Amino acid sequence: MITQTPTEPTRTSGQPKIHRVEVYWTTVTYKTVIVYASLVLAIILAGLFVVFPNLYSKVINGVTNAVSDGAAGSVAIEQNQAKFVNLDGKVQVKKVNSVQWVDADYRTKLDKGDQIQTSGEGAARITFADGTTYTVKSDTFITVEENSMGHERPSSSVVSIKTGSVDLATPNWTSPDSKAAVNVEDATAQVHSNSRAAVKADPANKESEIVVKSGSAEVQRGQERIELAPWQKANISSGGPIQKSEVLAPPELVEPLNLAPIIVDNPKSSPVRFEWKPVAGAIFYTLRISTTAMFTKTIQEATKITGTSTEITGLDAGDYFWKVIATDAKKQPSEDSELFKFTLVAQGKSQEMLLQIDGTQLHGRVAEIYGHTEPGAALIVNGQPVASISPDGTFRHFTEALEPGPHTIVIIGSNRRGGTAKQPISIVVPK
Repeated sequence: MITQTPTEPTRTSGQPKIHRVEVYWTTVTYKTVIVYASLVLAIILAGLFVVFPNLYSKVINGVTNAVSDGAAGSVAIEQNQAKFVNLDGKVQVKKVNSVQWVDADYRTKLDKGDQIQTSGEGAARITFADGTTYTVKSDTFITVEENSMGHERPSSSVVSIKTGSVDLATPNWTSPDSKAAVNVEDATAQVHSNSRAAVKADPANKESEIVVKSGSAEVQRGQERIELAPWQKANISSGGPIQKSEVLAPPELVEPLNLAPIIVDNPKSSPVRFEWKPVAGAIFYTLRISTTAMFTKTIQEATKITGTSTEITGLDAGDYFWKVIATDAKKQPSEDSELFKFTLVAQGKSQEMLLQIDGTQLHGRVAEIYGHTEPGAALIVNGQPVASISPDGTFRHFTEALEPGPHTIVIIGSNRRGGTAKQPISIVVPK
């Protein structure tokens, strides 16, 4: 800022005095104006912060959210899309903005309004962004009704079944307001956190049902509301109230162990023994074997087994999946048991691998087993995978607590060449 005083002009003596108006001015630069304006604004904001402290944080958060939402927009679009993780047989999709059905593949992203249809030998498993999975069985037609997942907000996945059946499993949600549901006719089955359920729709007979396998669920139709616990079923029929009943639990599988290789001289003629635990109320069991995890094709089936074990022959070398269904005196079947996988291997030099048990040691009721195998091999001890195998092939495994008495522990290995090995060891847990 510069202040100047005007210069008084010279006059000679004798001249009359002239009255003048003196003008003073100040030169102000733009920089000075900006500095003073900023100072005034800072004083005003400081005053607002003292009087309204919450206002300041809201403004800052609003700006931050606006910036972050713009940056995360493309990520949110990808996260909100469901995708196929298993496809078996003929599965088709019709996108919401299309009139054409196309074959589904693993690159297909599913959005709200998309339709999925499976053939008589088709099946699919769909995973949503929050971890909820829907297994679409054969001859099923569904529509994705809802699929939302926001940052730190409840997630929601809903499908509607026009016809067929869907199994769904929910993860352990962090938000209690998250939901996964299946719509059938005019009812909704909402499955809670960390739960599994099976839902079926039969529009021809105007009947639907939901069976809870684990966790819990709620069925609602209009003002009706039914809570379901494990192995409870809700029957939903047109013109009548929702009926709740108990259902038969499926068997627990014992042998062959899940993921275990079975090594035999001649797979085609060698019997494979299957065993499961008895189910209260069951009068017979049905064993099914397939070469696919989705069970779109059953290659062996043994029905009306009155005991809890059977032997099957005629299987070629390869990978197989098996499950068991129980049936009660009213001829009502249980849901499918858990799915187990085994590999039938022909014994030969090409299948040999190194597996040496160096010793065992008891720690109370827990057995420690240590030895060495080939680098990169995989080991299973009594159905439990060995979590840590050193780069040189040495390993150490601790079993679960064992009951007192004699035990035979089976160690099964497989290498990258397709070779397998099996080592049984006997131990006695003292009383």
